[in-house]
Amino acid sequence: MNQSKYTFSNPRFFIVLVFLSSSLFAQDEKKLSLGEQPIFKVSKVKETMVIDGKMNEAAWSKTEARTLDYFYRIDKPTDQQKSTFRMLWGKDKFYVFFEMEDRYITARETKRDGQPYFDDCAEIFFITAPDSLDTHFGYELNLNKAVNDFIFFNDYVEGRDVVYKTFNPDFEVEVIYDGTINDNSDIDKGWTMEMAIPYSNFGELGKVVAIEAGNKWAFLAIRQDRNDAKGNRRSTSTIFPIYDISKNVHQANRFGLMEFVE
Repeated sequence: MNQSKYTFSNPRFFIVLVFLSSSLFAQDEKKLSLGEQPIFKVSKVKETMVIDGKMNEAAWSKTEARTLDYFYRIDKPTDQQKSTFRMLWGKDKFYVFFEMEDRYITARETKRDGQPYFDDCAEIFFITAPDSLDTHFGYELNLNKAVNDFIFFNDYVEGRDVVYKTFNPDFEVEVIYDGTINDNSDIDKGWTMEMAIPYSNFGELGKVVAIEAGNKWAFLAIRQDRNDAKGNRRSTSTIFPIYDISKNVHQANRFGLMEFVE
């Protein structure tokens, strides 16, 4: 996540903002074309899931697995590393799994709502109604499980973005890594991140399309890949293409769709 122009935490202002936002959604032209967006199939899981950073459950082998093949800010050959994304939906939670190859594992941020996106970081953004405009829920986590979670409003004030930073939902996450963190003197193998995100996290912005077979949400899965021991240089890869990465990854009209399947 790049730094936005505005952040806010006043609850009264947020209520007013959500009200105005709903009005704008009703008036503006839709940007997400449901017939044209790429679709990722999210399978339903009925078995008990253990959030441990491992794919021990059979359900992980049955859902779609897709690599993040769209790369940006590539300065060195080691900046283009393989990332695989999987997702499941259950009775009351999403289950998300990132599997990363990584020669140089880096994680420095330790605080919530800090800057984990300057480390090795997994990110997922959700739009709960796929034809809604310019508003999404975001989760960004590094290997310290330091999370930057937010609600993001695109182009809200005179073309500038607004971020609701006090969105601090409950969810589960576990990380496993094979290598040494913050030590580039050796070659690492990679890391995994598993998340369980309750559906109750998504009730703050009005319309939510029902999570049931055949329905769709919009989303984007992202990897930030940091390979230098110092500074903030990192490469970025996404599951769907972002055509103007110079802005940021928060371009809701470029998100793809997740379809819930049995």
